[in-house]
Amino acid sequence: MRPARPPLARRMACWLYEGMLLFAVVFMAGWLFSTLVQMRSGIDPRRSLLQVFIFIVFGIYFAWFWSRGRQTLAMKTWHIALVDKDGRPLTQQRAAWRYVCCWLWFLPPLVALSPWHLGGRSDAVAIVGWVVLWALSSRLHPQRQFWHDVLAGTRLVDRRPS
Repeated sequence: MRPARPPLARRMACWLYEGMLLFAVVFMAGWLFSTLVQMRSGIDPRRSLLQVFIFIVFGIYFAWFWSRGRQTLAMKTWHIALVDKDGRPLTQQRAAWRYVCCWLWFLPPLVALSPWHLGGRSDAVAIVGWVVLWALSSRLHPQRQFWHDVLAGTRLVDRRPS
């Protein structure tokens, strides 16, 4: 018998908590990059390199946790684990592929909004709207999985203590 899938509310709470934890990762990665390349300003032309660096750091962070212990700290807190479609631990390649697929939460609105330069509030409304639609679209899948998990061949399982 398959382990139960965690409820949507718990998955989204975990996602929100993960975002708060990633603030520290972004801070440290940004500090390290800025120190190494002597970046002194937010308008430095190397800002794009900083974004690529943070993307790679996030990829290493998630792939390492997902392939080693199947859980990040937020996932442990909310009793959620990540396994492949057969219930086995993820390989590093599958974990990295899931990380890339997870960008479907943000990439479509960022790409769609980039030509218009609307501003902070309009961008935030569009991105939050997309995230809500993306989360609710998991209701269309027979097992109610997020679409990045379907693409990556992974699934979230409930790991609450019995």
